[in-house]
Amino acid sequence: MKVSYAQAGVDVRRGQEAVQKMKAAVEATYTPDVLAELGSFAGFFRVPDGYDEPVLVSGTDGVGTKILLAKELGDFSGLGQDLVAMCVNDILCHGAKPLFFLDYLASARLEPDVVVSLVESIARACTHAGCALIGGESAEMPGVYAPGDVDMAGFCVGIVERSKIIDGTTIEAGDVLIGLASSGVHSNGYSLIRKLFLELYPDELASFAEELLRPTHLYTEPLAALWKKVGVKGMAHITGGGFFENIPRMLPKGLSFDVDTRTWPRSALYQKIAQLSQLDEEELFSTFNMGIGMVIALSPDELESAHQILNETGWEAYTIGVVVEGEEPCLR
Repeated sequence: MKVSYAQAGVDVRRGQEAVQKMKAAVEATYTPDVLAELGSFAGFFRVPDGYDEPVLVSGTDGVGTKILLAKELGDFSGLGQDLVAMCVNDILCHGAKPLFFLDYLASARLEPDVVVSLVESIARACTHAGCALIGGESAEMPGVYAPGDVDMAGFCVGIVERSKIIDGTTIEAGDVLIGLASSGVHSNGYSLIRKLFLELYPDELASFAEELLRPTHLYTEPLAALWKKVGVKGMAHITGGGFFENIPRMLPKGLSFDVDTRTWPRSALYQKIAQLSQLDEEELFSTFNMGIGMVIALSPDELESAHQILNETGWEAYTIGVVVEGEEPCLR
């Protein structure tokens, strides 16, 4: 008996159709440094001129179980930006300019329109971040994924002059911490969110569905503006693990943070999450960004200039705390 690949659950024609449909959106992100067309076996990117000692900086991430909430609500439109932002924001922490991005999409059955929608949203986010989408992969894997499931991963490469790498080594006690506002929950803590809003308290979902699907902020613009005029010492992207895991990643040994949580507003969504979950403050700030998506460390004498620059770029920013001596973080 003849058994084809399509009968086994994989139809290569759907993948080919998706590639043709996404081609224009992908190629619209290309910069002059992109050296290969879509469809090659690999992406080619020329290292830009103007660097004396260029260092490539890379990052990879996904969107976690937010994708399951998107599936439940039938709205995948923001996930492309989530994917790009989770990778780009990480390399921004070290002063890197994003150069190019690659994506990986997998499902039980590739639906060309869904794949194209996701890739187009990735392309829009790449354009916003100033990087080229130079390659990717779409995989159809029945048996690994259940019907209707989609999974995503992203890979970003950026560049920074070696002398301008931001690594936190110059941070000292007394330096101040600025928090850049998040657009919402971003892409972390969604296993708990789904437990609360889909399983335990589904009547609460309608009031917060739009905010829960709001895509992650891309911090390229405000950070690039800061780097030009302010001596940023360290940055922390507040993702999984919240404040307690991510801020220490930028701090030298022997230093910790003192953050005053009253210095920025707490949204109704976070108030509702706190109410429904009954988590204490430490647990909340170890799970979610709580309204702050990026934390920046700099000298106190740079504080006024930094806020002026951030105000000019239109970003909400707050002085949220200071760097302190010791190993124990303080959250007030």
